[in-house]
Amino acid sequence: MHEAGQADRHSLGMATRRAVLGDAHVDRAEAAKTEFDRPFQDLITEAAWGHVWSRPNWTQRERSMVTIALLAALGHSEEVAMHVRATARTGASREDICEAMLHVAIYAGVPAANQAIKIAKQVFDEMDGKGEQR
Repeated sequence: MHEAGQADRHSLGMATRRAVLGDAHVDRAEAAKTEFDRPFQDLITEAAWGHVWSRPNWTQRERSMVTIALLAALGHSEEVAMHVRATARTGASREDICEAMLHVAIYAGVPAANQAIKIAKQVFDEMDGKGEQR
C-alpha cells in the first residue's frame, strides 16, 4: 500500500478503534506504545481496525459478537474482557453474548465457553458498578 493509502487506513483504523474500544482504552494503549511494539500496534490499527472492522457489510454489533465468540473459542481471556466491555459502544447485548457463548460451547467446547462466561460476568459486574449496564 502506498504511503497516502497507509496513512488513510491508519486514520480510519484509529477512528474505528476509538469508536469501539473508547478513547480511554486507546489513549492508554497509545501511551504505553514503544519503538519495540510500534510496528505491531500499527498493524493492528491498520489491518484489524482500518480494514476488517471498517468494512460496510456487517454492523459493529455483528462484528462484536463474532469477535467475542472467536476470542472465547481460542481462550484469549484478556481480549474477551476487552471486547465485552466494548459492547457498551457496539450495540451487542448481554443476550447476544449469551447466544454467542452457546455456539462456542457446541463448536469449540464447553470449557472455552465456561471460561468466557466467567469473564463476561466479571465484566458485567464492573460495568454495572459504573452505571454502564446495557
